[in-house]
Amino acid sequence: MGAPFRGRVTADHFEARAATGTAPRVSVAPAWLTVVTSWQEFSAQAPELAVRVAERFDAHRHKTMATIRPDGSPRISGTEVPIKLGQVYLGGMTGNKRFADLRRDPRVAIHSGSDDPEVWTGDAKIAGRAVEVSDEKEKAAFRDAAEEVPPGDFELFRVELTEAVVVRLSEERDRLLIDVWREGGPVRTHVRR
Repeated sequence: MGAPFRGRVTADHFEARAATGTAPRVSVAPAWLTVVTSWQEFSAQAPELAVRVAERFDAHRHKTMATIRPDGSPRISGTEVPIKLGQVYLGGMTGNKRFADLRRDPRVAIHSGSDDPEVWTGDAKIAGRAVEVSDEKEKAAFRDAAEEVPPGDFELFRVELTEAVVVRLSEERDRLLIDVWREGGPVRTHVRR
């Protein structure tokens, strides 16, 4: 067993070192090292939950997205989150702060939006790692598939999912049902009264 690794490890650094067999031993995996999956893979692993998440995301055009600012505090941004081509995408004008946040720390959480209490049917949340799309072919395919992409340059990120959650009411409307999926695991439902 070698000496413990000290210092900051980026995903690129770890992947390059892993390819050469010189990756540092990590006793506690950093958050970005979790397994991630595309929307298409999530839908195959948890089809019923994926339908519920998509329904909640389709119910409101604007979602709320959380990123991490340079000082470590949270940033909340309104955004559209199209699910296209088997992927969850985040797109927008160039130079915005939320995308700068994602380049520095790719962790992201997105909330579907809520209805007023008297008509509330549930909320959905997803979390994962945002990966910047720089491939012009993928950006062109997204532009073709999306309903609205303004002309000109835009920034695009793909969200690789690590978690999906739907909070909903039971049919009797007397308790909350919280469906939770984490990559590689089964969907678990928690009941709250």
